[in-house]
Amino acid sequence: MKLFHSPASPFVRKVMILLHELEKADAVELDTIATTAMESDAGLMAANPLARIPALQRPDGITLYDSRVITAYLDDLFAGGMYPAGAARWEVLTLEATGDGIMDSAVSMVYEKRLRAEAEQSEAWIEAQWAKVERGLDALNNRWMSHLSGPVRMGHVSVASVLGYLDFRHDDRNWREGRSALAQWFEEFAARPSMVATQP
Repeated sequence: MKLFHSPASPFVRKVMILLHELEKADAVELDTIATTAMESDAGLMAANPLARIPALQRPDGITLYDSRVITAYLDDLFAGGMYPAGAARWEVLTLEATGDGIMDSAVSMVYEKRLRAEAEQSEAWIEAQWAKVERGLDALNNRWMSHLSGPVRMGHVSVASVLGYLDFRHDDRNWREGRSALAQWFEEFAARPSMVATQP
């Protein structure tokens, strides 16, 4: 299997953290590419018509894309147990969706600054995206800490990926302020070997 990969992408990092947690990082070849929404990598476009990363090229099947599809596939393939059965599955999926939604907004902010001409950039758009980030962070800190304190699941991985991305791209925003429980959780989770091995 081959993973179209960029170390700066929090969506790619999410996949990589999962592989390390499952001790299967060596099962996937990394194809590290430079791609943006404005200038897509040709090989990536051939594999994924949306030209987004991550994309997982399988030897005997269609290329998978969207991080949630890829992580669900890998977890199933390697019997990882990161998506539990029963009622707990929906909570894990919702926690993962919360982390991924924060990622969407945080990445959009970077794209607005890096990919659009300065005269076309919208500060109102950027601040609206940050407001979504903050609401998501507040929900994590105020409602989800009991889940984050449980066994490691994909929700943990998604949340850790986006918090690492906020440190990487939006450190000046100080996401930890007023969210001491989430900050403490991340300090501990960030020390896991899977996190250390996948730092951008």
